[in-house]
Order: sequence, then C-alpha cells, then structure tokens
Amino acid sequence: MRDYIILPFIVLIAVLVNCKSTISGQTISADREIRSFRIMFYNAENFFDTVDDTLTDDEAFTPAGNLHWTYKRYLTKLRNMYKVIVAVGAWQPPDVVGLCEIENRKVLEDLIHQTPLAKYPYQLIHENSPDRRGIDAALLYNSETVRFIKSKSYRIRKSGLLTRDILYFKALLGTDTCHFLVNHWPSRYDGQLDTERNRFTAAGLLKHITDSLFMHSASAKIVIMGDFNDEPSDESLTEYLKTEADLNKPTGNILYNLTVVPTSGAVKGTLKYQGKWSVFDQMIVSGNLIKTEKGLAAGEDLCRIFMKPYLLTEDKAYEGYKPYRTYNGFSYQGGFSDHLPVYMDLIYR
Repeated sequence: MRDYIILPFIVLIAVLVNCKSTISGQTISADREIRSFRIMFYNAENFFDTVDDTLTDDEAFTPAGNLHWTYKRYLTKLRNMYKVIVAVGAWQPPDVVGLCEIENRKVLEDLIHQTPLAKYPYQLIHENSPDRRGIDAALLYNSETVRFIKSKSYRIRKSGLLTRDILYFKALLGTDTCHFLVNHWPSRYDGQLDTERNRFTAAGLLKHITDSLFMHSASAKIVIMGDFNDEPSDESLTEYLKTEADLNKPTGNILYNLTVVPTSGAVKGTLKYQGKWSVFDQMIVSGNLIKTEKGLAAGEDLCRIFMKPYLLTEDKAYEGYKPYRTYNGFSYQGGFSDHLPVYMDLIYR
C-alpha cells in the first residue's frame, strides 16, 4: 500500500522540476527564472505641443506658426508615437523607453495618459534642458517590471553651447541594478567638422559619468542610448568615449557599442540625409553586461534597428526608401519621425 502512495508523489515532483510556463513574456522554471527586458530608444523628431513657450524658440510648432501645428496634427503625432512604442515591444510594450526631441513634460504625460499606453503602468523621467528650442531627452519605464531608484540630469557645459542634458536613470531590473544614460548630442547643423568639438565635449562628460559609476562599483551594469549625431566609428565615440566593438573578450569596465550597422537591404541606417544613410542612434553597454553569467546580461541579438514598412516612404529625390517623417520641409505628411528606433533586450537569469 505504501508504494502506491509514494509513486504519485514521485511523479508529481518530477513534473514540477521539469515544467516550464510563460507568464507575461517571462519564462519560469522550478530551478531557474529567465526574464527579458526590452529597451528601446527613439528620436521622436519635434515632439511639440501646440502652446507657445515664451522662453524657447518653438513658434513654428504653434497653430499660427509657419508649420501650422494644430491640435489635430498633435493628436496624430501622439498616436504615431504610441504605435511605434507598442510595435517595438512586440507582445508587450518595452520596459524602458529612451526618447529625445521631446518639448516638455506635458507631451510625455499626454503620451502615457491620453493614448492606449494608459493601460500600462508607465512612469516618466524628464528635466528641462537649455536647448534653445526647448527639446530634451526623456525616459519612460514600466513600473511593474522596472523599479525606480534614482534619476538625475547632467548639463553639458561649454561656452556658447545650448544643448540637451544627459539624462541618468538608476533602476532595479529583477534583483540587479542597471544604470541608463539617455543622450542627444549636439547636431551637425553647421557642418560635421565645425561642430564635432561640441560632440567631443558631450562624450567627455559621458565618459566622466561612466568612470564615476565604475569607481563606485567595478561591476556596474550600464546601458547608454541616444542620438549621438555621429557614427559608431567616429572619433567622439571611439576616442573620447572610448567605446570598443570587439565582443569576443569583454572587460567589465569597458564600453562596447552593440549597434549593428546594416550593410545590405533597403535600410542601411537610422536616418537618411541627401540620399546617404547614417547610424546616429545607438546602444552602448558596459562589459559587465556581456561577460556575466547571472543577473542582467545583453541579449544575443545585440542592438537592432526597427524598420517596419509603415515607418518608411519612397525616396523620390534619390532612390530607395527613407524614414516617413511628420514634415517634409514645410509640407505636412503626418508621418512618424526622420529617425528609426533602435532596441535591445536585457536577459535576467
């Protein structure tokens, strides 16, 4: 009789040990838990409200401005931003969303409360920067999967330079701490060579921040994202930020650029200017996210460009396709952005 009682318990234990289930995208087993956190970055291109801010140069994005930025067009922009964020998340929205070219806190509040994103527990991080047009970097995070610890903005200080701050976010993913840094470096508007010193200054500040994090903890896990207005191989990133590309033997306190530059296909970058694709939008991580065997680790797919057909339009002036943006010059198109989003996954074991 005893054998008949024990046998079902043995079978039950074996089933429990070997069973796996998926709950909200998280694979769980009796001896191991694996979670995937999706991280994305998107240059939202002129994400303005319709109200004139007397302290910034935003007059073009008002109903009376030369772009005739109406409330109806603003609502279309909100819906488009929501669609991209959800699409990048695939089965569920991303856990962390870095953004740039955001005018103010109001447009972020509208995005997470006045669109279908409202059904998700997104919280926002935003600080006003000295940019003359009033555009800033910002970050959204899913408070159910990401726990807030700390945030801060870092001012890029150079005489005569009014640009976007670097936004810092410290969070808990699983039981592992991760440091996020959202960037929008000075543009090339006045020419690449004439403006590169400004990006060197931004890179120097970012390097100072990451060095400080490593001094506090040699095992710091860092994710850097942003529109750097430079390619992964440019001097600002390789010489001033000291990024590496070889992932074969990663070192914990070295920064590695995970951005995959496409060499074939219709899309060969994150933005296109005068017929040439560039990869200005990138993801960079510390070696501690590559060499680890437990806790948070960078996924094997590295950083990818999100390039769905509806984000593109025919490039009639040159050839192929280009990002489908809100305006083409002064002509309203109702598109998304002149940049494509990038994303990566962090795996928690």
